Amino acid sequence: MVAYQTVLVGTDGSESSFAAVASAARLAAACKAELVIACAYSPMRGAELATAQDQLGAEAYQVVGSAPAEDTLRIAGDRARAEGVVDVRSVAVQDEPVAALERIAQECSADLIVVGNRGLRSLAGRILGSVPADIARKAGLDVLIVHTT
Repeated sequence: MVAYQTVLVGTDGSESSFAAVASAARLAAACKAELVIACAYSPMRGAELATAQDQLGAEAYQVVGSAPAEDTLRIAGDRARAEGVVDVRSVAVQDEPVAALERIAQECSADLIVVGNRGLRSLAGRILGSVPADIARKAGLDVLIVHTT
C-alpha cells in the first residue's frame, strides 16, 4: 500500500466538516503526512449578507467573509494537532468549495482529498450537486468521503 504524503481536507466551519478534519488528521498522522486544511468562502456585506443569513440560517457561516474562514481554520488546525498531526498547513480561498479544493490539491500536490458526506444524500445534493459527489467526480486523485452526518 502506498502511504499518502499530502492529505487535503476541506472544512466549512460546520461540525460535520470538523469530523472530516479529525478523520483526515488521524490518517495523516498514521501516514506521517502533511495535512492541508482548506476553507473556501464567499464574502458578502450589508443588506446582501443580512438576506443571506436570514435565508441560510445555520448555513450562514459560508458567506460572512475571510475572518470567519481564518477562525474556522484555526479551530480545525487545533483539532488536527490534537489527533497527532505534526505538519499542518491552512489555506483560506475565496472561491466555490469544489473549485477551491481542486486548485489547492494541484498547488500542494495532494495525494488524497478528504471530505465529509454532508449533502451527499440530500434532495438538493442530488439535484444541484454536492461537494463530496462533485469532488469525487472531478478531482483526478484519491478521494475519501467520510461519514460525518
